[in-house]
Amino acid sequence: MSLLKLQATCPKGLGSLLLPELEQLGASQLREGVAGVSFEGTLATAYRACLYSRLANRVLLVVADFAVANAEDLYQGVGHIPWADHLSPSNTLAIDFSGRGPDIRNTQFGAQRCKDAIVDQFRSRGLSRPNVDTKNPDLRINVRLYKGRVTVSIDLSGESLHRRGYRTDPGKAPLKENLAAAILIRSGWPDAAKAGLPLIDPMCGSGTFLIEAAMMAKQVAPGLGRKRWGFQGWEGHNPEQWRAIESDARGQVVEPLPGLEIRGYDGDIRAIRRAEAIIQALELGDLVRVKPKALNLLTRPSHKAMPEGLLVCNPPWGERLGEEQALTFLYRELGACLHREFQGWRAGILTSNPELGRAIGLRSHKQYSFNNGAVDIQLLLFEMTESNRLSHDVSQRADAQSVSHSAEPPLLSPGATMLYNRLEKNRRRLASWIAASGVTCYRLYDADMPEYAVAIDVYEGRVHVSEYAPPKSVSDVAAEKRFGEVLAAVRHFFNLTNSEEIAAKRRQRQRGKSQYEKMSSRGERLTVHEGNARLLVNLFDYLDTGLFLDHRPLRQRLAEEARGKHFLNLFCYTGAATIQAALGGAATSTSVDLSNTYLRWLRENLALNGLSDRQHRTERADCLTWLKGCQRQFDLIMLDPPSFSNSKATEASFDVERDQSELLAAAMSVLAPDGVMYFSTNRRGFQLAESIEGDYRVENISKVTIPPDFRRNTQIHQCWRITHCARS
Repeated sequence: MSLLKLQATCPKGLGSLLLPELEQLGASQLREGVAGVSFEGTLATAYRACLYSRLANRVLLVVADFAVANAEDLYQGVGHIPWADHLSPSNTLAIDFSGRGPDIRNTQFGAQRCKDAIVDQFRSRGLSRPNVDTKNPDLRINVRLYKGRVTVSIDLSGESLHRRGYRTDPGKAPLKENLAAAILIRSGWPDAAKAGLPLIDPMCGSGTFLIEAAMMAKQVAPGLGRKRWGFQGWEGHNPEQWRAIESDARGQVVEPLPGLEIRGYDGDIRAIRRAEAIIQALELGDLVRVKPKALNLLTRPSHKAMPEGLLVCNPPWGERLGEEQALTFLYRELGACLHREFQGWRAGILTSNPELGRAIGLRSHKQYSFNNGAVDIQLLLFEMTESNRLSHDVSQRADAQSVSHSAEPPLLSPGATMLYNRLEKNRRRLASWIAASGVTCYRLYDADMPEYAVAIDVYEGRVHVSEYAPPKSVSDVAAEKRFGEVLAAVRHFFNLTNSEEIAAKRRQRQRGKSQYEKMSSRGERLTVHEGNARLLVNLFDYLDTGLFLDHRPLRQRLAEEARGKHFLNLFCYTGAATIQAALGGAATSTSVDLSNTYLRWLRENLALNGLSDRQHRTERADCLTWLKGCQRQFDLIMLDPPSFSNSKATEASFDVERDQSELLAAAMSVLAPDGVMYFSTNRRGFQLAESIEGDYRVENISKVTIPPDFRRNTQIHQCWRITHCARS
């Protein structure tokens, strides 16, 4: 039996894996190229390559190879091929042309000349001409022009082989199936499956890794689910031989080792549902299990001993979440989770950005380069051993009680000494509460003495001092002197070497957007903890730090009430309330704000906590306008508007006292009948409109939402719990 000249194309980087795969399928004379492997084989070999290859894109039958100098040579060369041996006049065709020549300057022209040569040959023999169908042809012809030579091939595969036929709704940024198979092979899954070791994908999306892994474990030929092949419209096709090869493949499916587990998790419930549908359609439910779970909840399965296993993961590359800074925190959390939960395991992590790969913080012992469409990507392999230590520790928590302070006041001015003594008194007063609650960010001093009108906050060992606007009766010289005494007292109390270690801000009355403008450009951010949450704060660059400490009890309440609910955070700021609700088990959250800076900050907080931004969405919009166009309802709402806003992004200004009725009515219109809304404001002297108390059930809960470190200033905010009135 004569051998056919064949080519198998594949993504860049897969050729070294594709060659031994084809050799096992009976191919001979193999030669690896840049993006594929050329080989020889029988028709049965070609069929098996189409059916069994997990790595190839296409299998091509080479029918001609010739030199060309111009478009006429192309026409003549294609015209000399006996097309009646390959194509019936009643069938349709399509030409895939690639390459350029001196007078072949675009692929459309090259394809046109090839089509003309084929059609003219049929006409010259008195036959009807085959028609062109670029979308669903009976026969697809591949023509490649490279360095003055043309290779003409019959595409035996038809549609790219990476399309197995099981994916109908791939979702966002899908990983091609043949690339997923290559990742699994490079990560060692075939041997792990034979040994009965588990596989976990903590960001499984619609389940490509899981399904490919299950098909490998069960020895399912990847092409068994395809309904259409390129060779079915080829005149050389042998249907009887194909049916025998296909039947043999079905008989080779095996049951994997008992107890073998393949698990997938994702924070996006929609992705999990897509994965579940595919798994059930492929009848893989006994082997593959998926569950909605964010990265922050990922642990090694505990129902049985799993000292070894493989974790594979395709985190967002930037195309899905869109912001490298947010992704950095996500990759850091992934690295911390691997180190904490999966000692003894192996891991394969995919990334398109070396900086993100380094953010994992672990040493990879092998790296492989691949290509996914137009994107260059890298597979990083990790051995999770004790010696593979994190280069950073994102889980480290500072002890709030370990803030160093001097036992004896140093030589200070009388005023600074008085402030120093008040700090010591407040420290003793709060010590037991801090120890019992585990609070690491708190207010130590809040203008306790009128002469020193500042707020002094501690953020896990870092000190933030914010001055209240001095009264007009105090001269600039006196105000400057007093602030200097504050810095001296704080520096000595916390044993700081100089005042530059203190995040000190001189506060003036702010109007409009000036309250949001940057005060410096240090770009230094600190990760702090609040319960189970990790939150980013910026102590130097903005007037506010990114975390309102007085809302701590309210955020805790939201965390306790959010489980299974749809949460809405209006005027979300940097999203600390969203993070707490999400970690508390909110089914979904939507956070609305007009500031790109705050929304970016929130997305970074989501990534830092391993939370999916597809489950927890952000919306850049004016809240009132957004509410009026909202078509869904929420079970739990946080409404914390600014006292006043005059943004360039909106035509009208906002005043919380003036606009409260309209805003609250709009918010209550999207609250579910049995839902709860929390409305909070820092506006001094704010009075809730009587109409609101008449239209809804309103409970003033301000007292219970003021934490112990703010008890001296009970007017720091007001807060109400608002629900719909019971129907009569």
